[in-house]
Amino acid sequence: RESDHRAWTPVTYTVTRQNATVQGLTEGKAYFFRIAAENIIGMGPFTETPKELVIRDPITVPDRPEDLEVKAVTKNSVTLTWNPPKYNGGSDITMYVLESRLIGKEKFHRVTKEKMLDRKYTIEGLKEGDTYEYRVSACNIVGQGKPSFCTKPITCKDEIAPPTLDLDFRDKLIVRVGEAFSLTGRYSGKPAPKVTWLKDDIVVTENDRTKIKTTPTTLCLGILKSVREDSGKYCVTVENSTGSRKGFCQVNVVDRPSPPVGPVIFDEVHKDHMVVSWKPPLDDGGSEITNYIVEKKDAHRDLWMPVTSATVKTTCKIPKLLEGREYQVRIYAENLYGISDPLVSDEMKAKDRFSVPDAPEQPIIKDVTKDSAVVVWNKPYDGGKPITTYIVEKKETMATRWVRVTKDPIFPSTQFKVPDLLEGCEYEFRVSAENEIGVGDPSPPSKPIFARDPIAKPSPPINPEAVDKTKNSVDLSWQPPRHDGNSKIIGYLVEYQKVGDEDWKKANLTADSCPETKYKVTGLTEGLTYKFRVKAVNAAGESEPAYVPDPVEVKDRLEPPELILDANMAREQHVKAGDTLRLSAVIKGVPFPKVTWKKEDHEVSPKADIEVTGVGSKLEIRNTVHEDGGIYSLTVENPAGSKTVSVKVVVLDKPGPPRDLQVSEVRSDSCYLTWKEPEDDGGSVITNYVVERKDVASAQWVPISSSSKKRSHMAKYLMEGTQYLFRVAAENQFGRGPYVETLKPIKAIDPLHPPGPPKNLHHVDVDKTEVSLVWNRPDRDGGAEITGYLVEYQEDGAEEWTKFQTVPMLDCVVTGL
Repeated sequence: RESDHRAWTPVTYTVTRQNATVQGLTEGKAYFFRIAAENIIGMGPFTETPKELVIRDPITVPDRPEDLEVKAVTKNSVTLTWNPPKYNGGSDITMYVLESRLIGKEKFHRVTKEKMLDRKYTIEGLKEGDTYEYRVSACNIVGQGKPSFCTKPITCKDEIAPPTLDLDFRDKLIVRVGEAFSLTGRYSGKPAPKVTWLKDDIVVTENDRTKIKTTPTTLCLGILKSVREDSGKYCVTVENSTGSRKGFCQVNVVDRPSPPVGPVIFDEVHKDHMVVSWKPPLDDGGSEITNYIVEKKDAHRDLWMPVTSATVKTTCKIPKLLEGREYQVRIYAENLYGISDPLVSDEMKAKDRFSVPDAPEQPIIKDVTKDSAVVVWNKPYDGGKPITTYIVEKKETMATRWVRVTKDPIFPSTQFKVPDLLEGCEYEFRVSAENEIGVGDPSPPSKPIFARDPIAKPSPPINPEAVDKTKNSVDLSWQPPRHDGNSKIIGYLVEYQKVGDEDWKKANLTADSCPETKYKVTGLTEGLTYKFRVKAVNAAGESEPAYVPDPVEVKDRLEPPELILDANMAREQHVKAGDTLRLSAVIKGVPFPKVTWKKEDHEVSPKADIEVTGVGSKLEIRNTVHEDGGIYSLTVENPAGSKTVSVKVVVLDKPGPPRDLQVSEVRSDSCYLTWKEPEDDGGSVITNYVVERKDVASAQWVPISSSSKKRSHMAKYLMEGTQYLFRVAAENQFGRGPYVETLKPIKAIDPLHPPGPPKNLHHVDVDKTEVSLVWNRPDRDGGAEITGYLVEYQEDGAEEWTKFQTVPMLDCVVTGL
C-alpha cells in the first residue's frame, strides 16, 4: 500500500519463490509491503516491512561527461567546455573534476582544487609551447564517475584566423515605409573581430527605431517602422588584427510620392478648355513616377470630375468647360507604391482665349525725392496676347482724377521714374497693362507717399555751451545743426555725465520736450563737476552728440545786477492823458535780482500792471490821468549788489482852473477882471484864457474873450444896474481846463464916494442942557442920495468926539448936555 493510504493492494496470488518483483509503482512515492504464506488449509498471517520504502532507481556514480571541446587557445591559456553525462547515476551532479596531462608524462593532474559546477573553464598560467591533453569527470553523492574521453593534444600558442563574413541579405533591399527590416549574418575570426555598421559612410548608432545586436558569431542591424530617410547604402565591417571583411546592401525605403509641386500654372485659358502645367513631386517615394491623375471641379460645386488618369507628362489639357464658369484643378502623382496627396489649383474662369491683360498687383514706390518717384510693379497675366505697353497714372491723395505720367510707351521695363512731382504733396500711383485687345484694369493704388527728399539723421548741433548755472542746475544753449537730414528737427536730447562716471544720463526723455536750442538741466548736485552733450533728433533718428567743451562745476554764480534801459526810460517820459504808460528795462544778474518799482518813494498805484520775467521787467498803466505823472524808480537787488534808475513821467493833460479871480473898477458899463495862472498847467504851456459872463437872471454864459494870453481882462458893454457873474478857464494844446467863477454877482454901477461936508452949520437956540442946530446941504452927494447926517459933540478941552445921533433932515436938537 502507499504510505498515505490504508488500503492494501494485492500484487500476485501465486508466488512459489521467496522473492517477487513488484511492478507498476510510481517513482518517488513511499510504499509499505506485506507477505503471507499459504497452504491447502489456508493463508497464514502477514509479515509487514518495518518502514516505508521510497521507490527510485538504484544510485551509482555518474556516467562520463559528453562533448569535451576546446573553445579557445592562447599562448598561456586554454578554454574548455563540456556537456553533462547522459545519466547522473540517480543523484544530482555535485561537481566536475578537470584534469590535464603534459604530453610525455604519465599521470593526470587535477587542474583546480575549487568545487567546479560550471561546464566551462579557462586554464591560465600555462607555458607557451607546452602540449597538454585534458579530461573531465562528474561527481555525485556516490562518488566520481568515469572521466570523459581525452581531448586531442593542445599546444599553448595564440590562435589566428582572418575574419569570415557570411551575410543573409543581398546587394539591394526594397522596404515599404512603416515596415521593419533587418540585415543579419554570421562571422568568425581569431582574435574575435570588431563589428561596425555604417550608413552612407556614417556610423549607425542605436535609437528608438534602430537596434544593433552582435553575438560572438552572429550580427544583426534592425530598423523598426522604417521611414524614407532610412534609405541608403548600408555597410557592415568585420575587422581583427589579421584583416577585415565588408558587406554592402543598398536599402530603398519606398512610399507613395509627395504631392506635385505647385502652383498649378494655367498656360492657356479658353472659354471651353484650359492647359495647365505643374512640377514633379520633390520626393518620388523612392520609385519612379508612373502616372499623374488630373481632376477638375466647378468652383461652386463639390463634385470632382476625372480628366485623365494616365499621363506621365507634367502638363494636361482640361476639356469640356463652360464659358464664364470658374474651375479648380487638382493633380495626384502615382508610383508603384501608391497615390500622393493632391495639389489643388487656384480658381480660374473659363473665358475667351485672348483678353485684355489682368490688373497688375499693387505697385511699390521707391527712391522718392522732392520732385520724382520710381514706381515698380510685377508683370500681370497678359490675357493671351503679349503686353505692348504699361500705363502709369498718378493722383494727389485728396484728388479724384487720375493723370497719366507720360504719353511715351513704357515697355518692357516694369518700373518707371515719375518726374515733375510737387514737393510736399502726397501722391498715389497705379499701373495698367495694354495688349492688342485693349487696356486692362488698373492695379490697386500704391501706398501714399509724400514728395520730398529722403531723410537722414541730422548732423550734430553747433557750439553747445553752458550759459548759466546755479547750485543745482546748468543752462545750456546751442545752435541748430548745419544739416537737418531733409526732415524737420523734432527737438533735442540733452545728456549729462558726472566727471569720472562712464554712463551718460538723460536730462530729458523725449526730443519733443526740448524743441528750442536751449535747456535747463536740473537736479544736479552742488559742488560736483559735470560734462554735457546734445543730440539733434528728426524723423530718421538721433544725430551724433555735440559736447560742451569744458566740464562745468555746479554752484551759484554771482553777478551784480545790471539794468539796460529801454527807450521809454532813457529820458523824461511824456504821455498823453488817457493813453497807456509803459516803462521797461532789461535786467541781468545772477541770481536773478529782486525787482521793486516805486513812485516818489511810495508804492506804485494799484492800477499799474507790473510784470517780471527772467530777462527784465515792465510797468504798464492804462488810461493815464494827470495824477499818474511823477518820478518813477526801478530797483533791482541780489546778493551781489543793487542798482536803481529813475525816470520823470509827465502826463500831458488840460490845465487846472485859474486861481484867485478878482473883479475891480466896477462901472455902470464895465469892470476889470484879474486872476492868477493855474497851479497845474497840464504839462504844457498855457496858450490862452477863455472869459465868459452871465446875467444872473439868465441861464446862458456869454463868451467875452477866448484868445487872451494875459491874466486880466476889461469886461465892457455892461448894462447899468444889471447883476453879473464871471468865469475864466485856461487852455493848452490838450484842451480847455475847468472854469473858476466869481463867488457873488457884481452890479454894473458907477463907484460911490463919501458926500462932501454939510455947509453953514450954526445954532439957532441954546438952553442949559440942549442946543438947536441947523445947516445946509453939501455941495456934492458922492454919487448917491444922502441918507442922513451924523451929529457929534465934544466937550471943550477934551480930545474925543461923542456920537449923538444920525438925523435925516437939515436940523437937530442936541440934548443931554
